[in-house]
Amino acid sequence: MNWLETQIPKWVLGHRLLIIVAALVITAYCATGARHLYLDSSYKVFFSKDNPQLRAFEEMERTYNKTDNVLIVIAPKSRKVFTNDTLAIVEEMTNDAWQIPYSTRVDSLTNFQHTEAIDDDLQVANLVGDAHRLDAAQLARIQTIALSEPLLKGRLVSQSAHVTALNVTVQIPAAEQAAATPVVVNYIRAMVDRYRARHPDHDYYLTGMVVMNNSFSEQSVNDLTGVMPMSFAVMFGLLIILVGSFFGSLSTVVVIGASVAAAMGITGMLGFPITSASASAPTVILTVAIANCVHILISYYQGVQNGAQRLAAMEESLRVNFQPVTLASATTTIGFLTLNFSEVPPFRMLGTIVAIGVGFAYILSITLLPSLITLLPVKPKRRTPLNDILMERLAEFVIRRRRTLLFTMGAIIVTTIANIPRNELNDVFVHYFHPPLDFRTATDFTLDNLTGIYTINYSLKSADSGGVNDPEFLRDVEAFTSWARQRPETVHVHAFTDIMKRLNKNMHGDALQWYRLPGERDLAAQYLLLYEMSLPYGLDLNNQINIDKSGTKVSMTLRLVSSNELIAFDKQAKAWLEENASSVIDNDSAGTIAMFSNIGRRNIRAMLIGTTLALVLISILLIVALRSLRIGIISLIPNLVPAAVGFGLWGIFVGEVGIALSVVTSLTLGIVVDDTVHFLSKYLRAKRELGYNPEQSVRYAFKTVGRALLVTSTVLVIGFSILATSLFELNAGMGLLTAVVIAIALIADFLFLPPLLMKFEEDPDDAITDPSERRAAVA
Repeated sequence: MNWLETQIPKWVLGHRLLIIVAALVITAYCATGARHLYLDSSYKVFFSKDNPQLRAFEEMERTYNKTDNVLIVIAPKSRKVFTNDTLAIVEEMTNDAWQIPYSTRVDSLTNFQHTEAIDDDLQVANLVGDAHRLDAAQLARIQTIALSEPLLKGRLVSQSAHVTALNVTVQIPAAEQAAATPVVVNYIRAMVDRYRARHPDHDYYLTGMVVMNNSFSEQSVNDLTGVMPMSFAVMFGLLIILVGSFFGSLSTVVVIGASVAAAMGITGMLGFPITSASASAPTVILTVAIANCVHILISYYQGVQNGAQRLAAMEESLRVNFQPVTLASATTTIGFLTLNFSEVPPFRMLGTIVAIGVGFAYILSITLLPSLITLLPVKPKRRTPLNDILMERLAEFVIRRRRTLLFTMGAIIVTTIANIPRNELNDVFVHYFHPPLDFRTATDFTLDNLTGIYTINYSLKSADSGGVNDPEFLRDVEAFTSWARQRPETVHVHAFTDIMKRLNKNMHGDALQWYRLPGERDLAAQYLLLYEMSLPYGLDLNNQINIDKSGTKVSMTLRLVSSNELIAFDKQAKAWLEENASSVIDNDSAGTIAMFSNIGRRNIRAMLIGTTLALVLISILLIVALRSLRIGIISLIPNLVPAAVGFGLWGIFVGEVGIALSVVTSLTLGIVVDDTVHFLSKYLRAKRELGYNPEQSVRYAFKTVGRALLVTSTVLVIGFSILATSLFELNAGMGLLTAVVIAIALIADFLFLPPLLMKFEEDPDDAITDPSERRAAVA
């Protein structure tokens, strides 16, 4: 390492023009791969192909058709659904909705297939027809039927009859998902806008899985075009203020821009899609890449201001920073690469993209940055003594109060970490989007006024083909449905048995006492056949009964439940089936909520492995590079404390951890190590090269690297805080907690690491106590 520290700076400064040309050519070539980038807006991108919940969900879709949907909620300002105007709107919109691209089914109040007996015949027809011509008696009758129908109330019409909805089932081929989803949503938005213009006395809301998919895509674009430019602008301004040089800051931005362009281009070459989570990669790269540049620049300016020639000052800056910058980049890369242990593919992509960007930033910071700086007309302002005075005073405070700080900081750390168990693992995917977004606003309105969008499906299978007509099987399904409807978690339960009970009543002259399941298998089969033959195209029972009629799907719409509540509910449902449904030989559950509820737990288990491996690798790297087992072990404490304290504070003030926050420890580990590495590097240089004792070495570290640590941490905290302004919670939560952890890391490196070093390394016999000797030692 010593040979590299001296030879690489000489080579770089001797080939500056070659380096600039080569860097620009290589960056431009890599950036051409960006043309292959594409957005993947499907919520399924958050799950690996071998995810058991995803596989169960896809199997459910293969058996009972896909359930991706758009829910168009209509809210008359009169708060009355059963009027001529509102029903006419629903009727007309139902007809128009069949023209939505990729739509395969439209369900609404008006086209609900109502059955009734006329003499000895079964009549199956739309519940509403020619809504404009209905009289008061007919409207009242329709309202009575709708509000007593289990398949409608709480699903397509509210119990108080003030809100109604159309459910459009959309089937987009996987290969066309990215391109087709915005086409579908934009078509529906345009359609609804026409109704909004013609019928301003009604409000309209769009929610459902397809709208959520499109929101993922839109938010990815918003973060790339909004958050990222804002980050660049704020970073550039901060660098000018904190570093004190326009051209130095401009050169840093060039390094960052080249690193981001190269990383995103290579991402395109690798065939990675851009997702709502990985869209934050450019912001993460630029915040991380700044640290290397700032350390090199500040050391360089210190040399110039002390009278050194520019080339000599840069050579010395590269020499003293080569080891810490190399170690910091290596540990940061290791930290981000361990995101590949994540169960969430977008986070694996994020880790890989950022690792590539950090690698480029490292190479460019020790080659392109010095070449540019020493050629540009950089005239740094004469440094004011304020920064040095602050660092000197801070160093003296820490040295003088080291025992108090060690005890106080230790107590604060332990107390805060004790609050980690207060965090509840919970993924509410609706909350991935903040309220200003249309999808969140519409979904919140739907949850408050009509129904939920959380659906979990249970596929119940009988012993043989046609088993759905078996009276015993029907009774078990009905009992399971009744159990589910009594649960506080459920808003609506959609079951085939409700149709069979209605058909049995119809075929007995609509007598209410016959609203029960048929008692004979042959009779049930005849009812089902007669009903299916009467259904219009697109409104069949394929979404409820499998092909050979051996099984049926019970769909449960739930209120806004936590991940833990959903997992507990699912376990109880399956336990009930095992204990009480003897004719149900097999049952499977699936749904988007089940997928998101389980992924958090799976991801945390996977990330524990990744974080442990990263910690081991980083520890070995530090011990070897710093050539000290004791220092390497001491460094573990300030490296682990920030994330632990961050999650403790999160437990106190928030208390909810989802899949985004489950990767923060791995994401921040490499970044946190940066500060520790730079402080320890200067500390050890003082001990080994200058012969200082621990107290002097701490003073030297504060003087030489304290300002740079303050600048880089400030920029990083603000950079990740900007990411926290995203309206997408996965990025916002990750950005906020990362900013908190980085701030805690700086505090730990300034107030906790030095007392630790002096506690475990100081020899009382060689301590310098005379103030004049202290000043002379660091002069």
